[in-house]
Amino acid sequence: MTLRDLIILVIDENAIRASVIEEGLRQAGHGNVTVIHDVQGVGRIIETLRPDVIVIDLENPNRDMLESMFQLSRSVNRPIAMFVDRSDQSTIEAAVEAGVSAYIVDGLRQERVKPILDMAISRFNAFSKMARELEEARSELENRKIIDRAKGILMKSKGLSEEDAYRLLRKTAMNQNRKIAEIAQSLVMAAGLLEE
Repeated sequence: MTLRDLIILVIDENAIRASVIEEGLRQAGHGNVTVIHDVQGVGRIIETLRPDVIVIDLENPNRDMLESMFQLSRSVNRPIAMFVDRSDQSTIEAAVEAGVSAYIVDGLRQERVKPILDMAISRFNAFSKMARELEEARSELENRKIIDRAKGILMKSKGLSEEDAYRLLRKTAMNQNRKIAEIAQSLVMAAGLLEE
């Protein structure tokens, strides 16, 4: 994806400040920039536009406005750079928790827009990769637990060794063109039904 391919949505109620961000993005080579000044209905706009990156500029955000933007960031699963004029520790923590990729306090200058956008995208990608790896690790752990339970069932019911029980699971999976964890899950479910 090239710079020109990125679809960037800028949300800013202040037209002058929005133009600073927009100009900074255009000077950095980003040609596909949409600016909206009204946060009402922003969810529908995001659905329609499907931006790759969202830049939010909040001049003097109140708690409700921040919470609304944090809810937005949790739901869109995209890099978000947020500029605010002032902040406190709890707001910064809430922004991080909500998944805001870059939270910049009192730092809106045209020449800073590109590096901040690049950082937001990099942080988002790094966080997404870590989240995927964590989910894969959890899934793998769960699969191992199910396979171990299935081996235990086979060892008990057929008098097999652990190695032979695993071989039987693997052979069945290969014969049915399925994953071992799927076969193990089916066996554990069937054993659970028979015990009732």
